[in-house]
Amino acid sequence: MIRRRSTPWIHKWSRPLIAAIAGCGALITGYLTIEKLTGGSAACVAQAGVKGCNDVLSSPWATVFGQPLTLFGFLAYISMVIFALAPLVFNSGEKNSRKQVENWTWLLLLAGAIAMSVFSGYLMYVLASQIKAICPYCIGSALFSVSLLVLTIIGRTWEDIGQIFFTAIIVGMVTLIGTLGVYAGVNQSDVTPVTPGQPAKITFTPKGDANPAFGWKVTTTSGEAEIALARHLAKVGAKEYSAYWCPHCHEQKLLFGKEAEEIINNDVKVECIPEGFKAQPELCKAAKIEGFPTWIINGKSYSGVQNLEELAKVSGYTGPRNFKYFR
Repeated sequence: MIRRRSTPWIHKWSRPLIAAIAGCGALITGYLTIEKLTGGSAACVAQAGVKGCNDVLSSPWATVFGQPLTLFGFLAYISMVIFALAPLVFNSGEKNSRKQVENWTWLLLLAGAIAMSVFSGYLMYVLASQIKAICPYCIGSALFSVSLLVLTIIGRTWEDIGQIFFTAIIVGMVTLIGTLGVYAGVNQSDVTPVTPGQPAKITFTPKGDANPAFGWKVTTTSGEAEIALARHLAKVGAKEYSAYWCPHCHEQKLLFGKEAEEIINNDVKVECIPEGFKAQPELCKAAKIEGFPTWIINGKSYSGVQNLEELAKVSGYTGPRNFKYFR
């Protein structure tokens, strides 16, 4: 009597486990996407002087094609859930059809897990070397991606091991080249001119470490509207909570220009990092500031870089509005 070989437990439970892990990833990225789109701050505990999750979410790497990167992560995790559960809910009576669905979804799971792992690896490099922040959500997502890859490889009996290596090389190369292409513009820093007489678009990515005394040098100049708005914000008691090493805080400076920024720096800005010039971290703690920059105007909080038109609107400014820059 020939004894039938039992199916390893990991092969029985691999798809539900993949779906569960991908579901957790979808919850995290979905939450971060909502916070990013609504201008909120992610729940993230960070020590004073250490960059956290909200600094990552406000970095240039957190936006792709004008949309939050977390949105694409959410869609990727949802796709993995669908690929993992599809054969389990496939009700076709034909054995061959079900087998085809299983084979195709395993290939899609493998390709998806490889792409997510390569992309997560790049983001971990950026997190450590460029942004220099501690983000539990980012680290958790990277661990989820690697876990999905491991489960995909060991979760079934692959008849052709070479297929795994071939898929890994092709998908990995395409993902890496695509990633480098998408983020190629992040290394640029300039003011992009448009039609003469129209506002110019501000973009900034640091190419060196920030100086605790002033961050980075402000290269834009102010017009009458910027200076008038800065004086108005000081008059109404507006506060901008900032960090000297925050690239988006510097973008806010560029929007105002050098002359208006001097007014903001003297009468409006609150430096939250202890090493920064005239730092007042106790005021930032009392105001429960979680991300930079954060504006508090007339008792209401506004997270992230604000175009001057928006600051004028929420502060009740009635002066000239021919602002020179926008973001």
